[in-house]
Amino acid sequence: MERQEFLSKLGIGVAAVCVGCAFASCSKSNNGPSSSGGNAPAPGSGTVFTADLNTELTSVGQNKVSNGVILVRIAAGNVASSFTAVQVACTHEGTAINYNTGQGIFICPNHGSEFSTNGSVLLGPAAANLQKYNVSIAGNILTVTA
Repeated sequence: MERQEFLSKLGIGVAAVCVGCAFASCSKSNNGPSSSGGNAPAPGSGTVFTADLNTELTSVGQNKVSNGVILVRIAAGNVASSFTAVQVACTHEGTAINYNTGQGIFICPNHGSEFSTNGSVLLGPAAANLQKYNVSIAGNILTVTA
């Protein structure tokens, strides 16, 4: 094989490898969050976690994050309606959301998406609502279920 023929074949091989790499790096990954919350529990899967209201979530605005869910005390009193639980991963890109007590909404620190306490989108870029979880209280034990 002559030098020019070798370099020509080598160039074609390298070009093929580079094109393959380019397509692979541009493909969409399936590892990102879904509108159901990525690692958040699926509806109907049972107990997600519990909280002891004697020692946890004693003040309005306090929250607990566990198993892909954020639980927030939104009002005084140990009744279910004083709490809300939604998936913690923003439906836009999966960033963990925060609860803003002053505004009474969830805000994604990444791109500014805003959600109501029931998980509805108030402001994009997120287009899908957060998954909402059930809250029940027996005695001083609060249970979040999917």
